[in-house]
Amino acid sequence: MSAPVLYALTGVALFCLGTHALLAQAHLLRKILGANILTSGTFLVLAGLAQRSGTADPIPHALVLTGIVVAVSATALALVLLRRLYAQTGAVTLEEDARR
Repeated sequence: MSAPVLYALTGVALFCLGTHALLAQAHLLRKILGANILTSGTFLVLAGLAQRSGTADPIPHALVLTGIVVAVSATALALVLLRRLYAQTGAVTLEEDARR
């Protein structure tokens, strides 16, 4: 098994783990962490499959770098919104999640 295929399979595993955490957890911070793991898995798949006949394709790598910047920005926004929700309500779960 080559290294790019191993990276891609690891990325698929991270994607599945992040999707499970995003859907199964009620705590919003855990959902944010699950979304970060999901995006990391996506980036790993893109970087792992960016090989064409032994040479690296620069386009997927550029997309991964851009995606990292967007993911960090989205995480910062989500954490600010979570902090504001906690300051206003004192809870870190949504009402419909708390009823489950």
